[in-house]
Amino acid sequence: MHEIITIYGSAFQSSRSNAILKYAEELIAKHGLEAGSITVRDLPSEDLIYGNFESPKLKELQLLIKQARAVIISTPVYNSSYTGALKALLDLMPQYAFAGKTILPIVTGGSINHLLSIDYAMKPLFSAMGATHILRGVYVVSSQIQFNEHGHIQLDSEIEERLQVSIQELVSTMKQKQLVSG
Repeated sequence: MHEIITIYGSAFQSSRSNAILKYAEELIAKHGLEAGSITVRDLPSEDLIYGNFESPKLKELQLLIKQARAVIISTPVYNSSYTGALKALLDLMPQYAFAGKTILPIVTGGSINHLLSIDYAMKPLFSAMGATHILRGVYVVSSQIQFNEHGHIQLDSEIEERLQVSIQELVSTMKQKQLVSG
């Protein structure tokens, strides 16, 4: 069982959104935690497109989310909202799949114009799915993420700091909730 599950919301394997999510997983590991990961590609496309609620793979993904205490969701933003692939995946989850969970949204976009997509598109969805604590989130403009000659991610210093602070906030929130619940 993983205490934290990451969800990558794009069908494209190599993207800035996926790279920043992998970096977030590395930061989580520095706190002594291990994150399990889910991508929309984990579910057979036929199950995703046709809404197969009985899919064995879907049941497996649902169980991972149910057992987790926190969820990090990373997605590119298109037309001021999360991807259709992420929507299709979340539509197959139980209505309150995020009940009691702490959620950290991470969004990448081509410009600052979609900054409010976290507040106006993602947070209402997570709230409707029962999330009890939705963190501020991290919005990243694509130009703030570069790859070196070896293909490793290089973040703008401001983004790196915000991501580190957000992961620290996530871990602290999890610890506080654990103390309260006993």
